[in-house]
Amino acid sequence: MACESCKFVVKTELEKLGLHPKHVDLGEAEVKEKLTADQKKKFDTAIRKVGLQVTDHKEGLLLEKIKKVIFEYVNNRGEKSNVNFSDLLSSELNYSYSYLASYFSDMHASTIEQYIISLKIEKVKEMILFDDLTLTEIAHQMNYSSVAHLSTQFKKVTGLTPTHFKKLRARRRIVLQEL
Repeated sequence: MACESCKFVVKTELEKLGLHPKHVDLGEAEVKEKLTADQKKKFDTAIRKVGLQVTDHKEGLLLEKIKKVIFEYVNNRGEKSNVNFSDLLSSELNYSYSYLASYFSDMHASTIEQYIISLKIEKVKEMILFDDLTLTEIAHQMNYSSVAHLSTQFKKVTGLTPTHFKKLRARRRIVLQEL
C-alpha cells in the first residue's frame, strides 16, 4: 500500500466483510479473525479494483516492507535527511543492505536507487502541480543538492525539464478555462 487512501480502502473493505482490523499500515494489515477462503477472495477482488493486491507469501512481504521504508523515507524527506538510507533500511528490516538491495533487484526488476529516484520524481511532479513552490524550494525539500541535480534527474525520468512540465500545467489550465 502506498498511501493513506490505500490504508482507508483496505480498512473499509475488511470491515465490509465483517472483519475487525487490528492494524492497517502501509503494506500490511492484521485482523482479529481468521479469514475464510471466501473472505480472502472477496477482499482480493475488492482491492484489485483500486490497483492493490494481497500478498501472502514471505517474499512479497519483504518486498512490501522495503517499499514501505523507501516510501516513508521519500515522503518524510526533512526528518531523515541526515540519515544514510542503506543504514536506515538495514536497521528497520534487520537484514544487511547488500542482501536487501539484491533481493529488491531480483523481485522488482529495478534497483533500490532507481525506485527511490522514481518515487522522488513522482513527488516532485505532485509538488509542481499542486504546491506553489519554486524549483529551488522543491529541490531543498526533496534533499537534492541543487536545482540542477533535480532537473537532471527529472529530465532523465520524464523526458521533460521541470520548467517545461510546469508550463504544460499552465497550458492545461488555460485550455480548460476556455471551455
